[in-house]
Amino acid sequence: MRITVVRPRDLGPAEVERWRELQSGDRDLGNPFLAPEFTLGVARFRAGVRIAVIEDGPRIAAFFPFERGPVGIGHPVGFGLTDLQGIVGPPGLRLDARELLRACGLGVWDFDHLLAVQPAFAPFHAVHRVEPVMELHDGFEAFETELRRVAPRTHKTIRYKERKLGRDVGELRYEFASGDTGDLRRLMRWKSAQYTRTGRTDRFARPWIVRLVRHFHETGFGVLSVLWAGDEPVSAHFGLRNGAIMAGWFPAYDTRFAKYSPGMIGHLRLARGCAEHGVAEIAMGRGGKEFKEGFKGREIPIAEGRVARATAGAGLHWVRATPLNRARGAVLDNPALYRRADRVLKTYARLRGQAR
Repeated sequence: MRITVVRPRDLGPAEVERWRELQSGDRDLGNPFLAPEFTLGVARFRAGVRIAVIEDGPRIAAFFPFERGPVGIGHPVGFGLTDLQGIVGPPGLRLDARELLRACGLGVWDFDHLLAVQPAFAPFHAVHRVEPVMELHDGFEAFETELRRVAPRTHKTIRYKERKLGRDVGELRYEFASGDTGDLRRLMRWKSAQYTRTGRTDRFARPWIVRLVRHFHETGFGVLSVLWAGDEPVSAHFGLRNGAIMAGWFPAYDTRFAKYSPGMIGHLRLARGCAEHGVAEIAMGRGGKEFKEGFKGREIPIAEGRVARATAGAGLHWVRATPLNRARGAVLDNPALYRRADRVLKTYARLRGQAR
C-alpha cells in the first residue's frame, strides 16, 4: 500500500467522490463526522488538518483524516467536537497503525470516539463504550410505538409536558431546517449559558468553532431545528446531516421553559422532523442523558485509546493526557459518579458566578 499525506484543499472531485463511495458501503461510516464536508469544513479554520490517502493498486483504498499538532501529536479532525472517528475505508481493511502514523509524521494519535470495529486500531483500545442511535427506517409512527413500549414513562412525560406547554404558552410549531442566522445566534447564546451554568468549558467562546458552525449552517451540511410555542422559541438543535444520517451536535433551550422539559420535547419533534425529511438514523452521542436509553434503536461500538511510536512527543502526550482521560472515563462509565460530578460542576459554576 502507498500512503500520501495531502492538505484537504488538494482533494479533487474524483477523490471526494471516492470518499463518498467508501462511506456508502457502511452505515456507520456514513456518519456526518466522517463525511468529507466535516474534514473540509474544519480545515477552513484549523491549519493542521491533513488527510492520508491510502492507495492499494490503481485505486484509493481509504482516507485517514487527522489533525497534526506540535512535536507530532495527532488528534482526530475536530477533536473535542466529533462523536465518531476513524479510517474511511472498507470493512476489515488491514493496516499497520504505527506505520500509518509514521507516514503521517505523527508520534502519537489519540482517539475517544473511534469506530471500535476497525482492525488497524484494535490493539490500542483502552476503553470500550457505545453511542446510542435513534432508528427511523420505518417512519416516525413505528419509532414512537417502540418508544412507548420500551420507555412508557418517558413517552408519557414528554407528551404530557408537550400538551401543557401548548396550553400555557402557545400552539407548538416545529421548524425542521431554519435558515435564519438569528435563530443560530440564539442557540449559541443558550448553549453558552448552559456551559457556564453547568461548569463546562464554553465551546462558543472559541471563535473558530463559532465560524465553523456558521459555515455548516450556510452550506446546509448543518441543520438547525427550532421548537416554537406561539411566538416564543423554546428549544433548538443544530445537527450535521449526511444523506439519511444525522449526527446530533448542539441541543439547547430557553431556561424560562425548563419545567416543560423542552429538550426532551425537542428530541421527539426532531425524530418526527427527520423521518419526514428522509433521515433514517440520528446518532445521539455517548453518555450524559438517561432518556437516550428509551430513544435508542441500536448502538455503535466506540473505543478510546492512543497509538504511539517511540518519540519524545508521544511521551509528553502520555504524561499530559492519559491520567485525565482515565479519570474522565471512570466518571462517564458510572451513572452515580456522573451525577455527582455534574452536581459538583454546577455548584462550582454557581459559586463562580456569585464571586463575580
